[in-house]
Order: sequence, then C-alpha cells, then structure tokens
Amino acid sequence: MSSYALTPLAKADIFDVWSYIAAESNSEETANRVEQAIYDACAFVAEAPMRGHSRSDLTSRPLRFWTLTRYPNYTVVYRPETAPLQVVAVLHGKRNIRRVLKRRQ
Repeated sequence: MSSYALTPLAKADIFDVWSYIAAESNSEETANRVEQAIYDACAFVAEAPMRGHSRSDLTSRPLRFWTLTRYPNYTVVYRPETAPLQVVAVLHGKRNIRRVLKRRQ
C-alpha cells in the first residue's frame, strides 16, 4: 500500500472544504463524506501516481490532477515523483487554480 503526505496548505484546504460544506449543508455528516472521499482519492493516486493528468494550461510544474469521481467539483493536486506522494492542494473547480498554485510555489 502506497502512502501520501499532505502539505500544510493541503490540510488547510481540506479543513476549508469541510467547514464550507458543513455550514452550507448544515450537515457535518455530508462534510465528513466529502472529506473521506478526498482522503480516498489521495490514497488511490498514491497507489499509481500517474493515474492523474497534467495540466499545462494551469501550471508548468510537474504536478498531476485527480478529480474526485463522486464529487467532481473537487480536485486533488499532487507531485507524482515524491515518496510518499505529496498532495499540494485540494481545490474546488470554481477557484482560480492557476493563481492558487502560483502562490504555492
């Protein structure tokens, strides 16, 4: 079983996602389901890091992107060459992903 590590900013992203969903849906249970799906996606790509795809339109860095199947508004951004796999961001698709990643150089 491959492992992954969340950067502090990726941890903050997950907390922000959870907080937003819990407040908007008035349901911690819903927020917990999305949070678990994020962790499951991280574990999934850690098993085979090339599963994700590159996005040269968003960054020139060697990052890969994996969109959650059940919650397609959320994308896990990670560095496939690291061991353990390093998750650098978990972002909602409506955010300006290019700008967020540029600030996370």
